[in-house]
Amino acid sequence: MKIRDIIQKIKDYHYGYVPGETGSAKIDDRLSRDRILYGDAERECTGIVTTCWANMDVIREAGRRGANLIICHEALFWNHGDHTEWLRIQRNRTFSAKTALLDQYGITVWRDHDYIHSGIPLDDGSYADGIFLGLADALGWTGYIDWDSSALLESAHGWDGFAAEGKRAPLAYVIPPMKASDLAEHLTACLNLNGAKIIGDPDRVVSRISVPFHIFGDANPMITMADEGKTDCFLSMELIDYTLTEYVRDSAMTGTGPVIIGVGHFNLEEPGMRYMVNWLSKAIGDAVPCSFVQSGDNYSYILRKAE
Repeated sequence: MKIRDIIQKIKDYHYGYVPGETGSAKIDDRLSRDRILYGDAERECTGIVTTCWANMDVIREAGRRGANLIICHEALFWNHGDHTEWLRIQRNRTFSAKTALLDQYGITVWRDHDYIHSGIPLDDGSYADGIFLGLADALGWTGYIDWDSSALLESAHGWDGFAAEGKRAPLAYVIPPMKASDLAEHLTACLNLNGAKIIGDPDRVVSRISVPFHIFGDANPMITMADEGKTDCFLSMELIDYTLTEYVRDSAMTGTGPVIIGVGHFNLEEPGMRYMVNWLSKAIGDAVPCSFVQSGDNYSYILRKAE
């Protein structure tokens, strides 16, 4: 099967609509991030590797496995939109090394971002965000999803009205109570990470868990959710030191309030690309071997030595 045919079958499998405040619009392939980032779609596919980010080590492993299609979730060349002309003009050395490696193995890279977030079909005919469903599966939390609180987080992200169309993002959970430090251990073990940051009281017992998307500016909806007791732990992607972080620290100093476990954007979303292997055969059949390669924890941790 040609790579272009595989890509089309995967697109057809997804919900294919992006959220908006009053509903959704069909993904426009001319504007979508989901395009071939490198390589030739006319090649016969010898194998597929899924990953969050197609870094140099992932490319080498895909070549070792004989796969010539990498499906990644994030950008290939380090900027939104994968613009490369500036890298070519500057003769960027890392860009040259990465493209040479792709050429060596004859690998094509396609990004599945907007489509997989638009949803994969569930047994009841509805759709769920494929990335965050994969996170729930990796953590063993598919039975703990809190759809009502998830809808609040979707609304905070500007996705009002989208759930009514039968598409949902599992972003909130009610899990058995445990200390935040134990939850952090669970996360690092399930997601194969080097560690995690805790903001707030590590001994705080938490049960209502939320994934608040990206926090770049104010975090008023999340602060309100915490104040109303609708969440007591945030699993953060991007996180800045003002707004939500300040609120959580102040709350901890009163003896109440939520906790943040800082995991990282790629680390939280990569399980969705591992989960992709579970449903790819439904989309494209069994003719092409598919496997997952973890792009790896972005972070290493150096702890201060005890004095």
